[in-house]
Amino acid sequence: MGRVLVLGSLNIDLVTRVERHPRPGETVLGEGLRRLAGGKGANQAVAAAAAGADVAMVGAVGDDAGGAAYLERLRARGVDVSGIRVLSGEPTGHALITVDDAGENAITVIPGANAQVAADPGIVAGLARGDVLLCQLEVPLRTVAVAARAAHSAGARVVLNIAPYAALPPDVVALADPLVANEHEAALLADSEAVPASLLVTFGAAGASWDGVSAPGTAVPADAVLDTTGAGDAFCGALAAALAAGADRGEALEAALAAGAEAVTHAGAQVDPEL
Repeated sequence: MGRVLVLGSLNIDLVTRVERHPRPGETVLGEGLRRLAGGKGANQAVAAAAAGADVAMVGAVGDDAGGAAYLERLRARGVDVSGIRVLSGEPTGHALITVDDAGENAITVIPGANAQVAADPGIVAGLARGDVLLCQLEVPLRTVAVAARAAHSAGARVVLNIAPYAALPPDVVALADPLVANEHEAALLADSEAVPASLLVTFGAAGASWDGVSAPGTAVPADAVLDTTGAGDAFCGALAAALAAGADRGEALEAALAAGAEAVTHAGAQVDPEL
């Protein structure tokens, strides 16, 4: 059984609920303010660990109370945090999130320490055949590129969640097996010249398609949907865990879809997410 190394962001999510999202120039009232654990990288690391994987994370937090609390949280969930740097003079990343009555979210990310994750091939040292490097794009693109190339050279599998969408060098995209994208991200990728080794497109409740082979989503009653924040991250974390465990495409996709569906039934990007 391989292990999962997650290269990505750690954010403190400041979340409020609104009846509906404001139009440009409009003010709406929020209900409550919660301080939750987030960031695509940490969300995916926690999801992979919850799925049973041996997980380590590479990233950065600030030398502040929020960063210290987050590291302790990850340790308690079985994530190896020895690859997470604590940076003096940089704040831990934050995200401002509003969630409407339909459970849909709008997110603004303030990178903070996430923007300082170093582009060093040594951050993936120790990866080997059977291991999985899982990346997203809330850390510098050059860092993702360097890590993906080094992991691939070591024989590890590169799983790339191209979110939030940004143009990566075509040779880096070509290493992704799979590249995970939602419909919007997949359309942007199609307009580029980059072609991944395999492409997994997610369609929310409608399921997903991996190189044209579709799988239905796991049904969730409408009244059970509380918050879609982090559903895609739960999907990616469970997918990486299944692949590291030796699952085939069908098994890995089934596990990922189930994790994504479960994620919309609780508030916040992670289970019990208060920081």
